[in-house]
Amino acid sequence: MRELIRAAGPIMQAVWAALLLCALLALVLGRFSLAFVSLATLALSLTPPLLARWFNLRLPFPFLLATTLFVFASLVLGELFDFYDRLWWWDLALHGSAAVGFGLFGFLFVLMLFEGDRFAAPPSAIAFLAFCLAMMVGALWEIFEYGMDQGFGLNMQKSGLHDTMGDLILNALGGIAASAAGYLYLRYERAGFLGRGLEQFIALNRKYFRKARARLKR
Repeated sequence: MRELIRAAGPIMQAVWAALLLCALLALVLGRFSLAFVSLATLALSLTPPLLARWFNLRLPFPFLLATTLFVFASLVLGELFDFYDRLWWWDLALHGSAAVGFGLFGFLFVLMLFEGDRFAAPPSAIAFLAFCLAMMVGALWEIFEYGMDQGFGLNMQKSGLHDTMGDLILNALGGIAASAAGYLYLRYERAGFLGRGLEQFIALNRKYFRKARARLKR
């Protein structure tokens, strides 16, 4: 864990320390809901680097920061400070950005699988599988929201079915955008801002992508 924290850099260390301090202060003051949300935010923001370490991956700093900010915006700002009710676009912005992130994650994951000579597929097939994986992750998030509402009395689902279906539609649109970016990156080696994010991740984990690009561009 110490090595993980040191590798994250000073900015992420400061963010995690602030979340831990907030949780401790909330416990002392008896603000148990704030303490729970702060600890949940800390745990969820630590999950990507822990999983990356488990699978021997290196994560770009923008990815770490983006995931932490997303969880903070969703649980702390959204739930504790009622941004979901105060700003009508808050839920749409979070789910839209998360959907793109899910799609990029799905694309990179599928691309790593195809690097190992066990599979062979064109960029369109990689993009389609990435979209499917993005939809799966989005559905799991909706299950998480349901569990938080039922188990801890939150209101993450808002209007119930309509909110869930709207989130899934946004997830599909974000998955399409990310899959399209991945397709363009493989076919033409460019996809704008999203393509640069893919390129940065691939550069940090080049051993998993040595053969994929050459094969998939045929």
